[in-house]
Amino acid sequence: MGKLKTAVLISGRGSNLQSLIDAAQDDRYPAEIVLVLSNVPDAYGLKRARKAGLATEIVDHREFPNRETFDGKVDAVLRAHGVEFVCLAGFMRLLTAKFVEAWRDRMINIHPSLLPKFKGLDTHARAIAAGEIEAGCTIHFVRPDMDAGPIIAQATVEIATGDTPEGLAEKVLAREHELYPRVLKACAEGRVHVADEDVRIDGEI
Repeated sequence: MGKLKTAVLISGRGSNLQSLIDAAQDDRYPAEIVLVLSNVPDAYGLKRARKAGLATEIVDHREFPNRETFDGKVDAVLRAHGVEFVCLAGFMRLLTAKFVEAWRDRMINIHPSLLPKFKGLDTHARAIAAGEIEAGCTIHFVRPDMDAGPIIAQATVEIATGDTPEGLAEKVLAREHELYPRVLKACAEGRVHVADEDVRIDGEI
């Protein structure tokens, strides 16, 4: 059985991308990153990908008249590279329902909160303001609604007295870097299943 041909979609610095690159360098890792795609031409994550010798593509959303045509181009690029599975890693675009359904249960996202709490942006500041005692990250299958979809795994951190949004972000990011490679590994090994919008995992993440 070959490795799962995976694309990572980014918009920024690509720190979660780097964690996936590092994991995939192990010959025993069951997923292969065959493409890193960004909608931002100067995203730092593209430099990370090129340094690792990975194929990169830029699909600048500003060059398209609407989301449908942009998503159509992204889909075409993914298929041209033989992609079987998609990881969103700081990809700051809302995807159309048509695109999401085309990759249903083959596309995952990482979000810096304990979903369903704090969907959207500014998650850490909102968690602190709400008086939460813990924060964290969530990896889930993508659905048309923003930051929705069956949850695969979560990791938590304590919100300490005096934590700032920036400091909390760093704590959560460290857990993101641990969790994302483990979840992709489980998906690539065929151990993650979705039924009636519930996730079942064979073994441990």
